[in-house]
Order: sequence, then C-alpha cells, then structure tokens
Amino acid sequence: MEYQKTESTRLLRIKQVQEMTGLSRSYIYALGLSGKFPKSISLVPGGSSRAWLNSQVQDWIDERVEAGKQEASNV
Repeated sequence: MEYQKTESTRLLRIKQVQEMTGLSRSYIYALGLSGKFPKSISLVPGGSSRAWLNSQVQDWIDERVEAGKQEASNV
C-alpha cells in the first residue's frame, strides 16, 4: 500500500509554525517543553531537525480560538 500524504500528516518546520501561530521561535519551544503546545518530532534519528504535525498545530490554534470565545462570553 502506498503512503498517502494528507494535510493532517503534513510536517511543518519552525518558520511555518511561527507564521501560523504568530508566536516567536523561543516561545513555541518553551510552550512545547511545558506541555502546552504540541511536541515536535525528530526528522532524522539523532539529528537536530524538528517538525510539527500540521493537524496538531491546527488543533492547538482551534482550541485557543474556542478558549478566547469562552473568555469573551464570560465578561
């Protein structure tokens, strides 16, 4: 069976994650270390190249939007 790349399995590099979230590089890594942002995955075993799954980043953004709506409705 041939692997089918979908939008949910698309890998994002740090610049793309920054563009999607509006967050700085260091803040993305800090949130990831604290468990408040999706974990990055290693692109090469033992290497330093990292990426994030598009679906996980998009889910995180959607959660933040919903939380913002909830906060606004409680004011």
